[in-house]
Amino acid sequence: MIIDFSTRARRHRKLRAMRRMATPIAVALVAGLAVGAGTELIPIAATRLPAPASAEIVGRATVIDGDTIEIAGTRIRLNGIDAPESRQTCKRPQGEAYRCGQQAAKALDELVSSRQPIRCAPTGKDRYGRTLADCRAGNIDLADWLVRNGHALDWPRYSGGRYGSAQEEASRARRGVWQGEFVEPWVWRRS
Repeated sequence: MIIDFSTRARRHRKLRAMRRMATPIAVALVAGLAVGAGTELIPIAATRLPAPASAEIVGRATVIDGDTIEIAGTRIRLNGIDAPESRQTCKRPQGEAYRCGQQAAKALDELVSSRQPIRCAPTGKDRYGRTLADCRAGNIDLADWLVRNGHALDWPRYSGGRYGSAQEEASRARRGVWQGEFVEPWVWRRS
């Protein structure tokens, strides 16, 4: 069998040209039908439909770190909070360093393991492509629980202060990182 590449190339160029022409023709056709029907034209930008809401993610969760879980291969970052990083250390009241990021992940793992399945309502994506979501274990909001127990901080930049009262409670009771000295996770990552 002999393949004539020049014929194939001509066909490919024709198809591309037809595709480029199809959009203006379709717009003109719709505009003509709308005018013929006596309907007012609406600018294209105004006719954009809202993005469909992402479906709830439900399933058995595994803990990646203090503020990230995974359900069925989807990495989910808990919305509005920031937990210490796995390698991050904090200080106990006596000045002894401990791995507070590791402790946060362990606490989340104990909660999640005892209350499966986890339900997450996606709210968007972060800059790393992870799904941002509000997640629950039964009737427990995971982010609120982490902040209330001192394993994570309210991140006002993203939460709008949603977990501020939970953080005040943890601070007053000296729970988790509030028992000693720590650096905010977003500051620790920059250094």
